[in-house]
Amino acid sequence: MESVSNTPEEASASIDCDGNTDTFEKVKSKRSHKRKRDAMETETLAAKRPQFPALSGDQLTGGAAEMRKVPVPPHRYTPLKENWMKIFTPIVEHLRLQVRFNLKTRHVEIKTCRETSDVGALTRAADFVKAFTLGFQVEDALALIRLDELFLETFDVTDVKPLKGDHLSRAIGRIAGKGGKTKFTIENVTKTRIVLADSKVHILGSFQNIKMARTAICNLILGSPPSKVYGNIRAVASRSAERF
Repeated sequence: MESVSNTPEEASASIDCDGNTDTFEKVKSKRSHKRKRDAMETETLAAKRPQFPALSGDQLTGGAAEMRKVPVPPHRYTPLKENWMKIFTPIVEHLRLQVRFNLKTRHVEIKTCRETSDVGALTRAADFVKAFTLGFQVEDALALIRLDELFLETFDVTDVKPLKGDHLSRAIGRIAGKGGKTKFTIENVTKTRIVLADSKVHILGSFQNIKMARTAICNLILGSPPSKVYGNIRAVASRSAERF
């Protein structure tokens, strides 16, 4: 009876048909080798990844001051003077910007300074002042500073349909409604703010709400009765509320 070898050296030997004895070498698994290599590469990349500190607004602009100029139409001089402190306070105290009204050029000039930390503060302040000059109340325009997802959109009634004379006046009247009822209803349902300035229509709100308000106003310009427009915007508003 042959003896069975239990030692690793004897177990690693094999005898072929000719009686030759060869030793097997343990082959490393390619998969485990690949995992180790990937882990080493990941550790190397993590070690070499640079860590940059956050830059301030002054450093991003290279130390150069930026300026925006917002023109003020003549009919908004008096409201601007009466509400100047309401406009001045959030721009200077909250956004850390410099602001002044240039009497020669009739522009509101907004400028960055070293205390400005937010890069987008200048754009927000310019949109805020622009909204006020278009006819929005200061409280409504102030939402452009506080919220990120608010926009301004302006279009002309004649862009929707080329109207002249009394036809144009009636279209504007349909948008406003008796005592402003139609405009207020569209504002409340779509959660927007609308300003009618001659044949210009200015809408302040989020992108989706502006789209609903614009569709309703365009339908009124094209001749749809207000009752039908109310039903359409209420249906769209309810569907969007269910979606979110």
